[in-house]
Amino acid sequence: MNRLIAEKNNPQADVYWANEPIRAEVLKQKGISASYVSTAAKDIPSVFKDPEGYWTGFSARARVLVINNNVKNKPQTILAYTDSRWRGEAVIANPLFGTTTAEVAALFTVWGDERAKAFMAALKKNEVAISASNGESADFVAAGERGVSLVDSDDAVNRIRQGKAVTMIYPDQEEEGLGCFIVPNAAILIKGAPHPRTARRLIDYLLSNETERKLAFADCAQIPLHPAVKIPPELKPLSKIKVMPVNYADVAKKMVEIQPFLKAWMGF
Repeated sequence: MNRLIAEKNNPQADVYWANEPIRAEVLKQKGISASYVSTAAKDIPSVFKDPEGYWTGFSARARVLVINNNVKNKPQTILAYTDSRWRGEAVIANPLFGTTTAEVAALFTVWGDERAKAFMAALKKNEVAISASNGESADFVAAGERGVSLVDSDDAVNRIRQGKAVTMIYPDQEEEGLGCFIVPNAAILIKGAPHPRTARRLIDYLLSNETERKLAFADCAQIPLHPAVKIPPELKPLSKIKVMPVNYADVAKKMVEIQPFLKAWMGF
């Protein structure tokens, strides 16, 4: 993303395949992306597309709980992070980076600043460990060093496929629950792309049913956004997941806004 910003006045790339839509929104706000509405995306739910066509989501990850199989009465909600029962038993990836940042920003937009800051304060009080990445968090749980972590679904599925003693749970699925935060990939046409016609063809391919099928069965275990695409047994179809209701544009703005808070929270 930083390279695209630096090259704004002399674009070198045609298409940006982003692994989440939050920074895609930042590129839109900075005037670096161009609008393109692909016919390949007609069946993708509108919540996963920019209404003006500046990015289109495909093949998502879910933010899930990965839990060691030795844990009894496995938690079903991210609020377990603040439950005294799990004091010293939970781990989370550094919230200054990646999808953890995006989910924290989503919580700020859904809950409001006061409740979200209280949640983050409760994490510290409950002695939640901080890891370098979602993958490291999943490894801590698989090794039994921690009981539970909030990670991307591909991290959880990879450990399950490796035969690790872990269970994946989609959190907050009860009727009144918060829902599971979904992180789609995003295909973006770069404004002033050197090869605009070929760029649009590439985006059409990325958004196709076939690409989503390949990504579902690959090691990255992505959840298709097209309802007709088959998935491996480790995944739930999107239609069976209660999704956290967020506006990704709002999440993008909030992510930038809360950076000073997150740095202070991490001790910088």
